[in-house]
Amino acid sequence: MEMSILVPAGAIIALLIASAFFSGSETSLTAASQPRMHTLERKGNRRAALVNKLWRQKERLIGAILLGNNLVNIMASALATGVLINIYGNTGVAYATIAMTLLILVFAEVLPKTYALRHADRIALRVAPVMGPLVTLLFPITHAIHVVVRTTLKIFGIAMSDRLEMTHQEEELRGAIDLHARVGEEERHERAMMRSILDLADVAVADIMTHRKKVITIDAGLPPAQIVEEVLRSPHTRLPLWKDSPDNIVGVLHAKALLRAVHALSAVATLAELDDLDVLTIASPPWFIPESTDLLLQLQAFRSRHEHFAIVVDEYGEVLGIVTLEDILEEIVGEIADEHDVEIEGVLVQKDGSLLVDGSVTIRDLNRQFEWRLPDEEAATVAGLILHEARRIPKTGQAFVFHNLRFEIVHRQKNQITSIKIQPLSKDGTTRPMKSSES
Repeated sequence: MEMSILVPAGAIIALLIASAFFSGSETSLTAASQPRMHTLERKGNRRAALVNKLWRQKERLIGAILLGNNLVNIMASALATGVLINIYGNTGVAYATIAMTLLILVFAEVLPKTYALRHADRIALRVAPVMGPLVTLLFPITHAIHVVVRTTLKIFGIAMSDRLEMTHQEEELRGAIDLHARVGEEERHERAMMRSILDLADVAVADIMTHRKKVITIDAGLPPAQIVEEVLRSPHTRLPLWKDSPDNIVGVLHAKALLRAVHALSAVATLAELDDLDVLTIASPPWFIPESTDLLLQLQAFRSRHEHFAIVVDEYGEVLGIVTLEDILEEIVGEIADEHDVEIEGVLVQKDGSLLVDGSVTIRDLNRQFEWRLPDEEAATVAGLILHEARRIPKTGQAFVFHNLRFEIVHRQKNQITSIKIQPLSKDGTTRPMKSSES
């Protein structure tokens, strides 16, 4: 009598251990860090290579785990039911149901999955050598099950895709970036850089270009000596040249090319005699690009053409502004300043904790600096966003609340909003000062 109980009890314990193994394996193999496993595989870790191989055949892996887990659970429940029926009769079915539910739930599901979730990488590396052969061994059965499942779903008009769409893959990347929850300045900068890289294909050059009003250009018809003075006064290396009209860009003058030409001329004449200098022969031909070009394509174009400077035009060929390689790099890494840059105060933190922002400051710059989520689909600058949201040209002193921020018009020049006061709002709708992580 004792043996008739001890043997099935031992088998039940063994089956529960097997069930715990399958449950823990499922959790660890699906929760383990894929980037870390990829790195370990590149370093020669064979177990990490096995984990990655199982990931690549995830459908087989999940099928094998579910098949094995259900098989051992059903066998354990059947054994327990048989033993308890022999002892208690028909009421043993109820006792077996209650006992096995508790045992499987606690020791074969919750306990192993909780442990595996907390040590996913380590457990995944340990179970991979066992799960690999099991997946191969059970493949004929799991394949047959998948055929039945796919056929059934197809009957109901549900198509199964073997690969995630590109949009889903990008959403996974964005989610992983947002889950990088540390709030230090370095982590904030890293998150902003990674988001910017993903956004390159969604941002047009018109959103980041330097508007024509702020572009320093030079009249090619000026005397050469005056052109040299204009170049020396400018903080920029490349300057567009126009002829007859500022819209007629005929070349891009590089300061270094001008310096070489002046140096060559000084070898045969004095620097005061620059009349023989033809700046148009020194300048490179202008490169015009449409305003709708996205930053990813433009970055690739800059690399392939070995150029750093392009002129942005609209659909009618009118010059809108310029975009440089540095502008695109700044979209990724943030503002790049050198010893010749002229710093423009676009955002100022006030004593009351509010922000005084120029209307020309881009929404993307604000989002990157303060980790806001202001939409930039309809407008590129904060002034444009206010016009879009207000649906009218606001007056000085008017205030608007949207996107959990309060915007107050501080100054307006004709129909152009030039200065805005921005204050974040608390949950109760009152204004609050900028947090240290925001400023």
